[in-house]
This record gives sequence, structure tokens and C-alpha cells, in this order.
Amino acid sequence: MTDATPVIERGTSETHGDLHIVRFLLRLPHPVPRVWAAVASSEGLAGWLGAADPFEPHIGGAITLRRLTTDRDGHASAASGTVTAWDIERVAEYTLVGAHGRIRFHLEPPRGDHVLLRFTHEFRGDDAMRLDRLAEWHDHFRYLVDALDGYPADWTRWTPVRWAELREEYAATVR
Repeated sequence: MTDATPVIERGTSETHGDLHIVRFLLRLPHPVPRVWAAVASSEGLAGWLGAADPFEPHIGGAITLRRLTTDRDGHASAASGTVTAWDIERVAEYTLVGAHGRIRFHLEPPRGDHVLLRFTHEFRGDDAMRLDRLAEWHDHFRYLVDALDGYPADWTRWTPVRWAELREEYAATVR
């Protein structure tokens, strides 16, 4: 693969009652095995999203994702659930209890100099939560790009500033 610049397209969302579906499309200039490891292993997830422990990489396996930062109110969070889809180097899906819902990473075969990563997050909540999730995922995908380039997140330097800016942008542009 070449050194093409990764693109994080603005996330989109649709709402059906209190069910929200957030989607992102990422073009990543890395080989499929590298992107797969980032979204489907405890080591990879820790570099850009959060600690994954336990993490049992098979359908029906247990997963708990723990934030390595606190939210804007100073609280750390964790979400437990189950691996609900698993197709090596293609689909990893985690269904988490409560408002965390279902997250799905779908990798498509390389297209030229990049791999396409289609991400979907389905969850229930109000519109404020929808905007929060759009900003949170956009922010995390910036960390994913850095982690894939060899620079995993330094969570000790994390602040909510970038997230807050993204949330304002989504609030102004996404309906």
C-alpha cells in the first residue's frame, strides 16, 4: 500500500423513534491484517478506543470495553457484551448492554491504495446522545488513524476539547 492520506468522512446518522444508527466510512492506507488487528484484538483496540478485557474473539465470546479516559463529567465507563458477528479480516461486531448498543466494523478488500472500513453503531437514546456518539466516534477514528501509523493514543494527554469541537460541528450540520 502507498502513503495515501487516510480520510475520515463525516459520520452520518438516521433515527427511527429512539433508535439511532451512526455510520462512518474510512479509507485507510494500510493492509487488511493491520486494520483488522486494530478493530478486532485487545491490543489493537487499546491503541485507539479502549481496553478490551475480557475479549474472546469468536461469535458468542465475551467482550468488555473500558474507556481509558473519563467523560466530560470525570467518570470512567465500561461496557460489557458479546461478540455477535465474527468473520476474520472482514467483520467484527460487538453488542454491548445498555445504551451502548451494537458496533460493527466491516472491512472491504483493498481498493487501490486503501482499505475501506465501514463502521455502524446502533443504539437507543435521545438526540443529544446521537450527537455525542457522532463526535465520539469521529474523535476515536482520528486516534485509529494515528495508531495504524504507529502512534497509539497517549490517554494521559487526552482532553475533551477536540470532542467538544466535533460535537458542535455535528450539531450545526447533522439533522
